[in-house]
Amino acid sequence: MALTIEQEPLYSLAVVGSEIIFTALDAATVSAFFNVKYIAEVHISTLDINLATTTAIVGTFKTTPNNTGAGMFDLRPILESFVSPDNLAALGSSYKTDATSAIITHPLHLVDKYSMNDNVLRYLKIRFTIEGSAAAADTPTPISGAVADSSQYTLINGYLKYTDVQDRNATGDFGFDTGIFQLGGGASGNQFLSNAPLTQYANIDDYGTLSFMATPLTGSVSATTIDHFKITLVDTSGAPTIIQVDNLDANGGNTTWTSDTKNQLLHLGCFPANLKNWSSVFLAAIPTLDYYFVQAFNSSGFSISDKITISINCPTLKGYESIRLTWLNQWGVWDYYTFKMKSTKTISTKGSTYEQLAGTWNESIYSPSGYRGGKKAFRVNATEKISMNTDFVNEAEAIWFEELINSPEVYILDGFKTDPTTPLLSTYVTPARLTTSNFTKKTIANDKLIQYTFEVEKSKTLRTQSV
Repeated sequence: MALTIEQEPLYSLAVVGSEIIFTALDAATVSAFFNVKYIAEVHISTLDINLATTTAIVGTFKTTPNNTGAGMFDLRPILESFVSPDNLAALGSSYKTDATSAIITHPLHLVDKYSMNDNVLRYLKIRFTIEGSAAAADTPTPISGAVADSSQYTLINGYLKYTDVQDRNATGDFGFDTGIFQLGGGASGNQFLSNAPLTQYANIDDYGTLSFMATPLTGSVSATTIDHFKITLVDTSGAPTIIQVDNLDANGGNTTWTSDTKNQLLHLGCFPANLKNWSSVFLAAIPTLDYYFVQAFNSSGFSISDKITISINCPTLKGYESIRLTWLNQWGVWDYYTFKMKSTKTISTKGSTYEQLAGTWNESIYSPSGYRGGKKAFRVNATEKISMNTDFVNEAEAIWFEELINSPEVYILDGFKTDPTTPLLSTYVTPARLTTSNFTKKTIANDKLIQYTFEVEKSKTLRTQSV
C-alpha cells in the first residue's frame, strides 16, 4: 500500500485561524518497519509552488503513527506566523494621485483606488514522505518511492468563530466554505471580506477600504473576474451619477491577472475621503450627496458582488467631535466605524520627580533664586483615553461590534485634510488599545433602542521635555 493523504482541508481557500489538518497513511510501511515517522515538508510562498524545488520550504515536521497507523498534522500554529495584516498600501497604488514607492509609503486606509495585498495571503503546499528502519537499533531512513503531494492551498489571515458552520465530505475532509468571498456567481451572496452590514455610515471626510478576493472561480491565470467597480452617487433628489473604477495596473489593481498572491486579494479605497483624493466628479457631487452604492462588475457588465451602501452622515447640531476607528476583522482585513455622538477625552500623566537645590552651589558665591528648590518634575509622560458613543444602531451592527472588542489591532483614523508637499503621513493612523473589556449584546426586544459606549487608550505616550 502506497503513502496516501487521507485527510486535508475541504476548500482550497482556507483561513489560518482554523484547524488545518492533514493526515497521511502508509499502513504497509508502519507494519513492516521500526521507528516509523511521517514527514511533512511544508512549502509556503507568494508564487505558485513547485515541490521539486527547495525555495519555498519553511520547515520539515515529523510525527509518529497514531493507533491506526496514520500520521496526523495540525499546521495552524505554524501557518499563522506567515500571514499578517496590510497596514501600508502596496506598490502601484497611490494617495492623492502620488504613487506609492519604497520610500514614499501611504497607509492602506488612504489609498486612492486599488491596492494589492502584501501580507494577507500566502500559498501552501506539502510533500509527505515516510521513514523507517529494518531493525529497531538501526537509524531510520526515507522509504523509497513513498511520496504524496498535497494540492495547493490559499491561506488568508482570518479565524473561525465557534458559530461558523464547517462542511464535511464523505472522506472526512472539512472546512469553512470560503466560496462566498469569490466574486462572480451572481449579484448577491458574494460578499466582501467583512461581516459588516451592507449599509454603512461615514462622514464626508472619512477614509476606508473594502477588501475582496479577486481569484477567478475557474482557476484561470489569464484574467480576474473583477473588471471594474461602479460607485453610484445618489443626491437628495434621487438622481444617480456613476464613477467607474477600472481594475488596472495604473489604478493599483491588475490589468493582466497572474497567480502571484499579491493579485489574489485587493483593497478598494471607496469611502468619501478616498474619492475626494482623486475624483472631480465626487467633489462636484458633495453639496447634494445623500448616499452611494459600491458594487463589482465583470467585463460583460454584470454585477458580481453584494451592493454596499455608504450613507453620508449629517453633521450633528450639538457639534460632537467624530471619532473614526478601524480594526482588524475576522477575515484579516479592515472594518471601520465613525462614532459621531458624545465623546470625552481624558489625559492622565505619569512623571519622574527630583529635589532641586535652592541656590547656585557651583559658582564663586552662593546665590538663592526663587525658581529653584523643592520638588521638580524631571519628565512628564501623558496618556490619552477617549470614551465614545455610537448613534442608535440596529442588531446587525450590534453583532458586528463583537469583532471590534475581540480585535488585536485597533487604530484611530483621521479624516481628509490638506497636506504639505511630500508629506510624512504618520498622523493619520494612531495606534490605540480598546480598554472596554465587557460587551453586552443588546437586542431590540430587550433594550428597544441600541447604543454602545467604547473606550480606547492611545498606545503612544506623549513625551515632553526632560530637564
